[in-house]
Amino acid sequence: MPEFSRVEVTDAAAALLRDLTAKHGPLMFHQSGGCCDGSSPMCYPVGMFLTGPSDVRLGAIDVGLDDPIEVYMSESQFEYWKFTHLTIDVVPGRGAGFSVEGPTGMRFLIRSRMLTEPEAVAFGVQTVRE
Repeated sequence: MPEFSRVEVTDAAAALLRDLTAKHGPLMFHQSGGCCDGSSPMCYPVGMFLTGPSDVRLGAIDVGLDDPIEVYMSESQFEYWKFTHLTIDVVPGRGAGFSVEGPTGMRFLIRSRMLTEPEAVAFGVQTVRE
């Protein structure tokens, strides 16, 4: 069975993440279920945001560093998004105040698409149709 991922990163976002890692050290993402900026993916230095049992690890993105960057989502938000594949991208603009890209003039955002049937089956959110 092919290996699927729930989350990817664009080349532009990967480049910014390499720069931010050089400045801040290892990073991680958390996608909360808040409104406004709280619905943007938040990027933190590892250890600055503590995940717990109410967070779901979506996967890790390879940005061309020694270690991938892990991506988490709150369990309540995951219930709404479990049928989607997410891509972390970056666009010009002011991000959320606590996310490390804030001072760069860029902000991370999530682009999403529905899972394909094989992806949904692999992730256990759909059964195989006969």
